[in-house]
Amino acid sequence: MSNNQIRVSIGGDTQFISQADLKLGTKTVKKPVRAAKKAQGPRNPKPKEWLAKDLSQGYIADYKPFNFVDGEGVRCSLYVSGCMFACPGCYNKVAQNFHYGRPYTQELEDQILRDLGEDYVQGLTLLGGEPFLNTQVCLRLTRRIRQEYGDKKDIWSWTGYTWDELLQDSKDKLDLLNEIDILVDGRFMEDLKDLTLQFRGSSNQRIIDVKKSLAQNKVVLWDKLLK
Repeated sequence: MSNNQIRVSIGGDTQFISQADLKLGTKTVKKPVRAAKKAQGPRNPKPKEWLAKDLSQGYIADYKPFNFVDGEGVRCSLYVSGCMFACPGCYNKVAQNFHYGRPYTQELEDQILRDLGEDYVQGLTLLGGEPFLNTQVCLRLTRRIRQEYGDKKDIWSWTGYTWDELLQDSKDKLDLLNEIDILVDGRFMEDLKDLTLQFRGSSNQRIIDVKKSLAQNKVVLWDKLLK
């Protein structure tokens, strides 16, 4: 900088102009154009990169019995704590923390089984958080439901994993998948958000009939899908 120049700062950006230009107003100071930050999407794990045995703390974020929003019919919904996908726009961001909420207990499990015993309750829904990163809790509960109710109560689950990702992942994830009747798969994608969709937040997500898909070795969508 020469002696006849003045430093000017605009929005944190510094330029130097001469005193003559400043007096005459002949110098236009333009703010540099900064490149827009690229929007970040959800994380994409490699097969078996995230394991429940390493991540889960056995916590739940909430339990909501007798609701009508987490799948077909009247449902009892268990929200587990902890998720690694970090989807932008997640509706339940606080439950991404594996330490959020309270520990899953035998008392809660007994309560869920009693609630499911009501004739008007169609089944259990697993949400989160990420159920497939909390398989210790979810397998314990779903296996007991199958033991006590068989197929009289259906089991739904949401997951950030896609169907194909689950098939390539750890045994505990596959074991849980085999206990489930209906799976809503895929990360929430904010740019594909559509609030008119049935039981989904973004159009990339699917409602999958697990039993039929496993039997036919291909994704079979839920036959009651409206949109």
